[in-house]
Amino acid sequence: MKAELYNYLQRTGKLKRRDMLKGMAGMGTLAAFSGVATGTGVRPAWAASHDSLRAEILKIPGVGMGSPTDADWQKVGEMCLGPTKEVVQPGEFEGVELTFMGLNNQNLHNFLFRGFLKPWEDYTGATINWIDLAQADYNPRLQQSIATQTVDFDLLEMGAPFEGDTAGRGLLDEMPQWVKDIIDMDDYVDYLKAPVGTWDGKTYRISIDGDCHTFCYRKDYYDNADFAAAWAEEGDGSEWAPPTTWAQVNAHSKFLAGKTDPLTGLPAHGFLDPLKITWGGFGFYFLEDRATAYAKHPDDRAWLFDPETMKPRVNNPAFVQAIQDVMELIETDGAYPPDQLNADPNTTAFQQFLAGTGGMLTWWGDVGSNARTSDTSVVGDVVGFSTLPGANRVYNSQSGAWEETPNEAPNNAYLGWGVYVTNRVSGDETKRKAAWSAAAHLGGKDLSLWTVAYPSGFQPYRNSHFNYDEWENAGYDREFIEDYLSSNLNSYNHPNAANEPRIPGIFQYYSIAEDELAKAFAGQYGSAQEVADVIAEAWENITDQIGREQQIALYKASLGM
Repeated sequence: MKAELYNYLQRTGKLKRRDMLKGMAGMGTLAAFSGVATGTGVRPAWAASHDSLRAEILKIPGVGMGSPTDADWQKVGEMCLGPTKEVVQPGEFEGVELTFMGLNNQNLHNFLFRGFLKPWEDYTGATINWIDLAQADYNPRLQQSIATQTVDFDLLEMGAPFEGDTAGRGLLDEMPQWVKDIIDMDDYVDYLKAPVGTWDGKTYRISIDGDCHTFCYRKDYYDNADFAAAWAEEGDGSEWAPPTTWAQVNAHSKFLAGKTDPLTGLPAHGFLDPLKITWGGFGFYFLEDRATAYAKHPDDRAWLFDPETMKPRVNNPAFVQAIQDVMELIETDGAYPPDQLNADPNTTAFQQFLAGTGGMLTWWGDVGSNARTSDTSVVGDVVGFSTLPGANRVYNSQSGAWEETPNEAPNNAYLGWGVYVTNRVSGDETKRKAAWSAAAHLGGKDLSLWTVAYPSGFQPYRNSHFNYDEWENAGYDREFIEDYLSSNLNSYNHPNAANEPRIPGIFQYYSIAEDELAKAFAGQYGSAQEVADVIAEAWENITDQIGREQQIALYKASLGM
């Protein structure tokens, strides 16, 4: 569908988003929307290869059979060693030691990598040492290593936003051609292709994830006859249905306060904002989720900074509206669960939403895979997905005025995790080959299917991940997986998506914003405008410290200007 037609239909209300997705899926054209055909009539090359292996790994341990274990990770890793054996001889890296730095978030990430790489270590003879970091500790640890010139790791799990801090400083090793040949980078969804993962025309990243925030909601809330009847009396006259705007999200959250959850019998709650937003910079994405629909104008590529001056837009009326939305729910008794001020994003997703508390959430793809494959989830049968809610108006930063027109702008938050090799190995060809071989194993095409189907910390990022038949044959419900995958695909491909700027210091900006927002949510600021102005001033100082002219140039480049 052409962008201009899509925008017209959305703007005029002639086509509803969910109707469009269901219709496209029903006609077998959803994959074509992303440039991939998955019908039986046109069978792409990737679908004809490794079918048996892909089907077999998806049976480990099996959808609905509980959470995978280390034994499962090792088994999958061993079954996916084929590409390694094509380029590495048994024992070729005997005596080589590598250090890998990555996350231990929710006991995923590095914990899975250990299992996947154990058979790789056994085959190649190499040994990997691990540096495990909590999400909130990631940015400080990386920045300290860069600032003190004490990079002590050979392999790095990192998101593309940090490429300005690493590749821009010459700290990474360029990907060899043989790695490109075996990982099939052409299979990446378009928004993860170059320039993402590259710097000055050189490729540094193996993608292992594709990030966007999607909207998760409890279908049983909206199928509930008692809620529907009460909304008809207490609501604003609109249909009791999953919200499509942030104004509706807030209205539904206020309405649900004091009612009873139909699944658990506990108090019902609406949207789960993480009010303990200090999360090493990553918590700022959740405020962005509310802001992008207001702030990302379809005719303007920029939304965080002015591209000509780097003046922050975080204190413009769009961001102020997003902050005010949260403050309104804080002031509504019962809108949030008790002690929500101590709920960080991990709490909202894994301890609240998946465990049956709350009716709405934005998060990365973990909620989709965990809903059906984690021991801790009770909502697998009643959770639905869509792109992020939109807004009934959008702020035009160029004219300095609101425009009363519907707007959507999915937040492609973080551009996904990747595996990078540092220049510590650049002078040792054996160690360099070992490092890239380990990275290529983790980013392998077949192994990646398993990671996006089971709890891993990663979400779909390859075109081949959107073959619904593979997921259904693995045990996923067809309606569920079409709903979940389309929420990712349509975020990646949305014509007005808000994409991450790969500029130095981006997480410095985010971290200081988190600090001030946490104070605001705790009542330490008098208004949304006041805290937004403080954040903007701090962002100006960061830009001056890094170098304004450099930041302007890199920001424009990241926007394709």
